[in-house]
Amino acid sequence: MDALAELDQRISDCRACPRLVDWREEVARVKRAAFADWTYWGRPVPGFGPPDARLLIIGLAPAAHGGNRTGRMFTGDRSGDVLYQALYDVGLASQPTAVSVDDGLELHGVRITSPVHCAPPENKPTPGERDACRPWLVEELRLLRPTLRAVVVLGAFGWQAALPAFAAAGWTVPRPRPVFGHGTRVRLDGADGVDGLDGIDLFGCFHVSQRNTFTGKLTPEMLRDVLRTAGEAAGLTVRGEAV
Repeated sequence: MDALAELDQRISDCRACPRLVDWREEVARVKRAAFADWTYWGRPVPGFGPPDARLLIIGLAPAAHGGNRTGRMFTGDRSGDVLYQALYDVGLASQPTAVSVDDGLELHGVRITSPVHCAPPENKPTPGERDACRPWLVEELRLLRPTLRAVVVLGAFGWQAALPAFAAAGWTVPRPRPVFGHGTRVRLDGADGVDGLDGIDLFGCFHVSQRNTFTGKLTPEMLRDVLRTAGEAAGLTVRGEAV
């Protein structure tokens, strides 16, 4: 087992936050009527994507009946429908849909993770839960350092949670800390004394939540533009034509 796969296994066994453990397991027992025949994952959801990813996407937390049901990031919910369609449109995913862990979906040079790995009540982790989960993100970033060249952070919560993790993993975060905004681009240089650590480009993007996509705060075109720009910054081949 390689280091990233081992990390994923350790994450999926975590029981550090009692409120989140109780919630994710209750949801897995009660289920939603539409998914009554599913056996819910009901555990922390690890990152998804290749260990040599050049582009990382950081979300917020798994959805109760999405990742908490299927066991894969952004899989089985409407936010994932939007994200994977956009990744497919720009050439970074093998298919536009994500319904289960065995649906054949592959990401091209991209990995997806989150600062909180358990589904939280009302999609709102507490600051303490965010901080308790941060070491997992720090370790994931350290394992990705050899190839990672760009990161897209979805939403202000993920942005605020990720910046300390980047610093702990060896990158230099500007002072004052950069403020989140859609389309924000920040360069994080490798910290002194960390051999072989290249700088990365950090991009902000509105979260692919139903609230944002239904109201038009985040449109498919806006999302594709950020993913396309970040993919190019990471050195990935992306489709540049309009979709």
